[in-house]
Amino acid sequence: MKAGERFVDRAAVTCILTLCLGCLHVIALKQQLFSRRGGSSSSTESPISYETLYFDQKIDHLGFLEDGTFKQRYLVADKHWQQPGGPILFYTGNEGDITWFCNNTGFMWEIAEELGAMLVFAEHRYYGESLPFGQDSYSDSKHLNYLTSEQALADFAVLIQNMKGSLPAAQQSPVIAVGGSYGGMLAAWFRMKYPNIVVGALAASAPIWQFPGMVPCGDFYKVVTQDFARSGYNCDANIRKSWEAINNVSSTASGLQWLSEEFSLCAPLKNRNDAVGFKNWLQETWVNLAMVDYPYEANFLQPLPPWPIEVVCKHLALDPSVSDFQLLHGVSEAAKVYYNYTGSSSCLNTSQTATGSLGLLGWFYQACTEMVMPMCTDGVQDMFEPEEWNFQAFSDECYAMFGVRPRADWAGTVYGAKDIASHSNIIFSNGGLDPWSSGGVTHNITDSLVSIMIPDGAHHLDLRYSNAQDTAPVRHARALEVKYFREWISQAKLHPPPRP
Repeated sequence: MKAGERFVDRAAVTCILTLCLGCLHVIALKQQLFSRRGGSSSSTESPISYETLYFDQKIDHLGFLEDGTFKQRYLVADKHWQQPGGPILFYTGNEGDITWFCNNTGFMWEIAEELGAMLVFAEHRYYGESLPFGQDSYSDSKHLNYLTSEQALADFAVLIQNMKGSLPAAQQSPVIAVGGSYGGMLAAWFRMKYPNIVVGALAASAPIWQFPGMVPCGDFYKVVTQDFARSGYNCDANIRKSWEAINNVSSTASGLQWLSEEFSLCAPLKNRNDAVGFKNWLQETWVNLAMVDYPYEANFLQPLPPWPIEVVCKHLALDPSVSDFQLLHGVSEAAKVYYNYTGSSSCLNTSQTATGSLGLLGWFYQACTEMVMPMCTDGVQDMFEPEEWNFQAFSDECYAMFGVRPRADWAGTVYGAKDIASHSNIIFSNGGLDPWSSGGVTHNITDSLVSIMIPDGAHHLDLRYSNAQDTAPVRHARALEVKYFREWISQAKLHPPPRP
């Protein structure tokens, strides 16, 4: 049986988390793991232009037996670069096609001229076109063994060194790492591991503490619930009630048919397993909405109205006395805000919740090895069905899929867990509406390890293109980030590295 065909019992594991720019998309391991693809990626807000280049990168930087190489894709925009020695803003690629992240990181494009900066967007190995073993990269765990954050960081370091060696005008250029979500984690870790390569980092919505023993496993879903609670009358309470309503209605064949028709599902619900998958799909929908609760119309995961949770909650402003069918009618209308805001969808596909630009198979492997992020719910402090974090069950599923066991504490060992005060020049930006802020750095650690909070911001709103409907806090956050960039660039010019 192939991994993608394997059905995972809902009680077995909590979830695997796919981090992406603008979403940090949640994928439930409770349901068919590799089906969560689809939707449309966002278009850019303004015309951009870049050159696509490839670099022969070592497959294994950390050992010496594998001497093969692969072509790492990276994108370069140097229209505004002030030569020689102008700064380089280096985007640390996420788990997907690098062009998608390039097109959606408007902040970098908007400040390039102001800073006289070159922009570089580097693709993460095993994602997009950067496949060390070509199309066979995912064929077995032996190949996947080279898919780690440490190898990816080494890729970035070697690429930058090569660029500086081949571009005389870049030899004295200070490099600043920029990333969001998993890319934000990489940006922070890049500065920590290679301070000789990058002078600073902006880690936007980077949950570097969402690992065992660092934050409570239920905090993520508490933030999701708070977003809905603040957005409308009885909104979170009615979502909490909806799970039992689904259980009741789906207990009969006629109820399954009613649900399928009420929600305009492309594939009708046939049995209990379908109903479990349906609930997982709804849970993922509410989480996605929390991550993209932006103050303006956006088309990142799906076309959405401004403040989409407020629009969703209008359909859930129901009294506690309503029947299961009345409640689920409201849930149906709420879900259609996310999946059919434009009115163009003839049916809702429960196997699609977000963009198809993400490399989900690769991320599942990373989550099953080094990126162990515990999640749990209790149904009281959150609006979801209770589910404990079960590491052993999680490990067993990973072994069944890939033949590997996760190392629960490895990320903390490699990257310092919460003991990071010896590092410098990292901005951790987080939105108060973003559930991933629960695993992020939300307070200043030192004068140069700083937190920027955006109280009304969803998932790294600061990295998106500016918008007329942006709130004052995100405008202030971006200005503060540029201020720190200028300071780091000035520091680097006062103490330039020796010429090779």
